[in-house]
Amino acid sequence: MRRKPTDRRLTPARADLAAAHLVGVVAAPRYVEARVMQVCESVVNVGPAPDPTRGIDTQAIFGERVFVYDEAEGWAWVQLERDDYVGYLPRAALRAPMRAATHRVDAMRTFLYPGPSIKLPPVMPLLLGSPVHVLDVRGDFAITAEGAIFATHLAPLGYVASDYVATAERFLGVPYLWGGRTSQGTDCSGLVQTAMRLAGRPAPRDSDMLEAWAGEPLPIDDRLAHLRRGDLVFWKGHVGLMQDRERLLHANGTHMLVVSEPLAEARQRILEKTFGPITSIRRPA
Repeated sequence: MRRKPTDRRLTPARADLAAAHLVGVVAAPRYVEARVMQVCESVVNVGPAPDPTRGIDTQAIFGERVFVYDEAEGWAWVQLERDDYVGYLPRAALRAPMRAATHRVDAMRTFLYPGPSIKLPPVMPLLLGSPVHVLDVRGDFAITAEGAIFATHLAPLGYVASDYVATAERFLGVPYLWGGRTSQGTDCSGLVQTAMRLAGRPAPRDSDMLEAWAGEPLPIDDRLAHLRRGDLVFWKGHVGLMQDRERLLHANGTHMLVVSEPLAEARQRILEKTFGPITSIRRPA
């Protein structure tokens, strides 16, 4: 018996169509094969509807691949290859896929230039994690089909950060942005997901998904003296990382920034004003 999709965030199925690989899984009047495309803007918002006023669910960055299932009125309905997230983004932000990536941006932000010179006006900014294909190196610049990037701002695609908390710490002071996941703006789960993925730990996008993914829960008590660096602390709709036994690193709407603060202070404020009590604490393997 066919079953209905349980999570629209991860299931490319709508009332009028579904992905071809869901035949026999979900009922739909039409099934379509995906067309692979690639993001060609520095960052693009992905939302729940073909309407920018409906908000942002997540973002895709330059070089990432998406599976396109439908196009209409300037919008594409897609599933992101990175984490399977489904949503709508502007069709103009996509192109046919280029060569497979060889490197990724390892600076928080850098520029793509039309040629190997810092005196040229940049084509666009590129953000941490953006995959690129390097064709050649000329002096200080890596040459791609799209332009030149300062070479020391790149890392080989297989490079992984040794400490996901250290990666998250690079985001201190970045503005809070609902649905964001870049150094221009991030939300709580976007920060954790990005830090994890750059450390070679492909993580899901939203806080509820992360809570289910992140391992067995640790005890929750008044003192939380057993916490250590790297533990993830969850509330209903919120997540942060422990820098050590006492300090929490998180993107939050109170400060509208990524901040580091004592967990005890954050715990009390969140209990009283926003998300309620801690729901779980998990230590990734």
